[in-house]
Amino acid sequence: MDQGLALEIMLAGNSVLLTGPAGSGKTFVLNQFIKLAKAEGKHVSVTATTGLAATHLGGTTIHSWSGIGVNDFLPGGFADHIAKGRREIIEKTDALIIDEISMLHDFRLDMIDEACRLVRKQPDLPFGGIQVIMSGDFFQLPPINRGDSRGGGFVVNANVWHELDPVICYLNEQHRQDDENLSDILNAMRRGDVRRHHAESLLARVDASPPRDTAITELHTTNVDVDTLNNAKLDELEGDELFYTQSTTGAANYVENLQRSVLAPATLRIKQGALVMAVKNSLERKYVNGSIGRVIDFEPATEYPIVEFHNGKVVTMKPDTWELRDGDRKRASITQIPLRLAWAITVHKSQGMTLDIARIDLRKAFVEGMGYVALSRVRSIDSLYLHGINQTALRVSDEALSIDDQLKGQSQADAERFAYLRKNIESRMKQVASKKTNKSGSWQDKISKMRETYPNAYRPWTAEQDSLLKQDFQMGKSVQELSKELGRHEGSILMRLQKHFGEDVVA
Repeated sequence: MDQGLALEIMLAGNSVLLTGPAGSGKTFVLNQFIKLAKAEGKHVSVTATTGLAATHLGGTTIHSWSGIGVNDFLPGGFADHIAKGRREIIEKTDALIIDEISMLHDFRLDMIDEACRLVRKQPDLPFGGIQVIMSGDFFQLPPINRGDSRGGGFVVNANVWHELDPVICYLNEQHRQDDENLSDILNAMRRGDVRRHHAESLLARVDASPPRDTAITELHTTNVDVDTLNNAKLDELEGDELFYTQSTTGAANYVENLQRSVLAPATLRIKQGALVMAVKNSLERKYVNGSIGRVIDFEPATEYPIVEFHNGKVVTMKPDTWELRDGDRKRASITQIPLRLAWAITVHKSQGMTLDIARIDLRKAFVEGMGYVALSRVRSIDSLYLHGINQTALRVSDEALSIDDQLKGQSQADAERFAYLRKNIESRMKQVASKKTNKSGSWQDKISKMRETYPNAYRPWTAEQDSLLKQDFQMGKSVQELSKELGRHEGSILMRLQKHFGEDVVA
């Protein structure tokens, strides 16, 4: 199924399983749905099975959202004792998104369903009548069973799964790998049919060496190996260390939950020459989550790091903000430079990233699906370098193989059943284009109106204007006087002065 039809099925109000290989665009479709559904006035609750995945979508964990926490069973009198704020969020939710669904136990999906039915007082409707969008790939990391807690399997074994009967949207387009050799290996892993020539292709990358002085990120299976390598590499660099400490808002428990999910460290320690990774998407599309680069300098006035990324773009990295949202409520936020040291990162934390080049150590792979997650981070086999690989890394779950066959067949049938929605895709594109045009026209109107008072508003600064600004400011003219003289808003004058003279000089 293509992305357009999947999106229309979701927007039509159907409960859905959005699945497909790594790099097929699941997160992109989810973000489109969230934006369009909210524009239509729907209350969308965005959750994921892990805090890390939740931050990619700007949401919270499903355990927190539903109120089930870490319990293995729903406690007696659950609906009577649930917090008022939690009750209100569940009651008004129209659509519930659960990302990285492969990691959620079947019994927990049943617990979430029971909680929604009780709180919404709709005992006969799955999830109390909420539209549920589950997203994930069963070939990636599975639910973890621990000896001290209740065991379970994939969500397709949940009681509510069959009652909900979600539409299967199996995305079959590939937007990450551009190399037939690597795609063939990944597809073979998904079929459980890794042949000798696939293994030989991977083993050939054990002996391969990246070009000299190439900035390369390593993926390891344990946190200990990652921290050891990053600290050792940073210590090898000469020069002064700079430290950037995060700022936070919200109650301590919410901040703590968010901190576990944000890849940027609470205190970022870097030097000039450090290999770093962007851990958030740039709104201006200058970099994406997973972009690799080197710190080449620091901005004089602010000391913000200046990073040259592999795509050739040089960016001054300014603080960005992550939020923990609970329905429409903001619970906590963390503001930090969106970077982390990038000589190494864990396979788990790499999930959802696209890496231009990587060296991967799969000698200690300990769970099925771990090798698939790691190998699918890169675009081609030529950008993959291996320390080594064990047999576990090449395995995927036998149950995942069986589930995948069923999902593909059902998705094909569902694509035919909802083919009539294809006519909406073109009109949807026109609608979005129309909104952009209207927005553009509105912005032009605002600029025209502003230029009635400030003739140079939003016009580029010329060298002559800059020279006059600095000269007259040093002669004692006020911001108000400079605004009138140069035909620009006082805020624009202030920002320009701070750029030239620093924030300490220009208050």
